[in-house]
Amino acid sequence: MQVSLNPPAGDPLALSPRNRRAVIALMLAVALATLDTAIANTALPAIAADLHAAPATSVWVINAYQLAMVATVLPLAAVGEIIGYRRVYLGGLILFTLASVACSAAPTLALLATARGLQGLGAAGIMGINGALLRAIYPPDRLGRGLGLNALVVGAGFAVGPGIASLILAFGPWPWLFGINLPLGVVALAFAWPSLPASERRSHVFDPVAALLNVVTFAALILALGSAAQREPAPLVLAAAVVAVVGGVLLLRRESGHPAPILPVDLFRRPAFALSSLTAVCSFSCQGLAFVSLPFYFEGVLHRNQVDTGFLMSPWPIVVAAVAPVAGRLSDRHAPGLLGGIGLAILAVGMASLALLPAQPGVADIAIRMSLCGLGFGFFQSPNLKALMSSAPPERAGGASGIIATSRLLGQATGAALTALCFSLAGVHGATDALWLGAMFATVAGVASSLRLWVR
Repeated sequence: MQVSLNPPAGDPLALSPRNRRAVIALMLAVALATLDTAIANTALPAIAADLHAAPATSVWVINAYQLAMVATVLPLAAVGEIIGYRRVYLGGLILFTLASVACSAAPTLALLATARGLQGLGAAGIMGINGALLRAIYPPDRLGRGLGLNALVVGAGFAVGPGIASLILAFGPWPWLFGINLPLGVVALAFAWPSLPASERRSHVFDPVAALLNVVTFAALILALGSAAQREPAPLVLAAAVVAVVGGVLLLRRESGHPAPILPVDLFRRPAFALSSLTAVCSFSCQGLAFVSLPFYFEGVLHRNQVDTGFLMSPWPIVVAAVAPVAGRLSDRHAPGLLGGIGLAILAVGMASLALLPAQPGVADIAIRMSLCGLGFGFFQSPNLKALMSSAPPERAGGASGIIATSRLLGQATGAALTALCFSLAGVHGATDALWLGAMFATVAGVASSLRLWVR
């Protein structure tokens, strides 16, 4: 049975009480997935020391989560179109919560990495379906507001995540970082179970072979990027790249003519959707370049301590969280291509200004430049999310939502890999090169966004 997804016509807030509870559930789950990423990054040294793992090996606590997410987000979005977005979302939330408990109880690095992989699978079910559910909850003329709220939660999660991790680690061991997800997950589930709307199921059949090819393709692609950035032996990099290319070709051939392919090539035939996806990948590559390189720059070049670095990184996500809802409301009245182009031009200027920091910058110098980047990124994000969702037909909302998550993950992975390459070539001063690369990515994203003004 399909539940009515639209609010009552007379509701001044454009949402029924049930849909408001559904939005609360969605935001809680998104906050969980976002906070977990930021918290795990901050706690990695403590985890490595407690489990007696080498720093290079301990990175698998991060990699397992990211690989699981990027490899499964599109297949789970496709499953959502077949069995209903609600079921996939609830399943992802339950798995994420249970996997968090397993993470907190893991006695070895191998078991922790395995539990983190399961967490990533659960997060893929949350993040890959989130946009489709927001589109189901909000009427078309208010969708920008819902996506702006989503961007606010993501930005706030990245802003407060390191501080929350530091506070918890000051009073307890690292397993507490994952243990707190249990009560939060239960609360999110209590809101989600009775309120998330049912969606119309599609008649096409899920293709497990295509899903497996998708997993192999994206996992190999991430492995190739990471190996190349770390300047691993050429045969390893080449092998991973070949597997990614061959897997991608086989996936495209397998899904040729499918009405709803797991890798939504049907949506990429729409110029507005393709340009919005390119904009997302390039902009998140810019963000990845900045967020990975700047802590090393602050600590290695400016000799700031970890606490100072956390404060210096804060203006970007804080401004994103403040600007995103405003940009979301504007996107309901103005073209996303225009808003995105303006925001990304500001982001490019902000990245260039960071690359041109003086030898001994003051706190105000850094904060102003970081705020400028946050202003540009926040002004682009919500309109671009709306463009991606609204340029796909309603029956393909799951595929569009999956591409949103995939674009973000691929962009962040690309940015991190290019930053590692800059450091391997130029040492700690590679941070400046990474910032210039980020400015270039922001410029390309701005051009792609502006081109949407001339396509349908």
